[in-house]
Amino acid sequence: MTDRAFAVVRAGALTTVQDEGRPGHAHLGVPLSGALDRPAAALVNRLVGNPAGAAVLETTLNGCALRPRCAVTVAVGGAPCRVTVDGRAVAWGAPVRVPAGALLEVGPAVYGVRGYVALGGGVAVEPVLGSRSTDLLSGLGPPPLTDGAVLPLGAAPVAHARVDTVPQPGPPRELVLRVTPGPRADWFTDAALRTLTTRAYRVSSASNRIGLRTEGPPLERAVGGELPSEGMVLGAIQVPPDGRPVVFLADHPTTGGYPVVGVVRERDLAAAAQAVPGTVVRFVGVGGLSGARHG
Repeated sequence: MTDRAFAVVRAGALTTVQDEGRPGHAHLGVPLSGALDRPAAALVNRLVGNPAGAAVLETTLNGCALRPRCAVTVAVGGAPCRVTVDGRAVAWGAPVRVPAGALLEVGPAVYGVRGYVALGGGVAVEPVLGSRSTDLLSGLGPPPLTDGAVLPLGAAPVAHARVDTVPQPGPPRELVLRVTPGPRADWFTDAALRTLTTRAYRVSSASNRIGLRTEGPPLERAVGGELPSEGMVLGAIQVPPDGRPVVFLADHPTTGGYPVVGVVRERDLAAAAQAVPGTVVRFVGVGGLSGARHG
């Protein structure tokens, strides 16, 4: 391996390689995967001069520590956190030059869940089906980072964004998800649809890259029995037997056997990626789910 690489000193709770994912492979049973907070990943890439789709690191809750073998420009975004180079505080949300052999520490999230670390040239692990993303459900792509691992970097970009900092949306204090009707909305009672779109839920600690699980009032089924497996899209709200909605995120399965009551608009899912357990969740009905059966 050349000097265009970095060593993982502290992998953190869960740090994975992510890019824009693997669209177009659902017929093979391969989910999209990719960065959960896509705008944050794209922004840090732009800050270091990478294309928006270059592979970055996605950290979870307590950051990570890296030691690049070459001088490299780095930007950290997503969940706000303290960033240091050899113990000296440096800017979060801005490009920072890290010398070869220096220790880059990405600290625990002050609030929010997932941080994004872009390194100039991108993380150049071997792509699988056109993507370098780690897919935790299918096992495609590189495994989650471990202490002592060494990962390659791509060719250094020509230039990076010469700015001090850029505005980034903060993680949500309350998560508002706009919902259109799902293919099985008619499997639920009017009272259940009213509950979904008027009552508050909370983010469950069982949430992960596969799905945002919720705690709150259960949804009553109007149609009992089993449902043959059918395709699932990003943002689908599946309702398992306990009646609590589960919003499917990037590593979601491609099929499911429980009814999908609604679908969250994709642009709202970046905020879902940053919602800590206990965050209030409100599902707002739009389109045909907006009061259509509430009268």
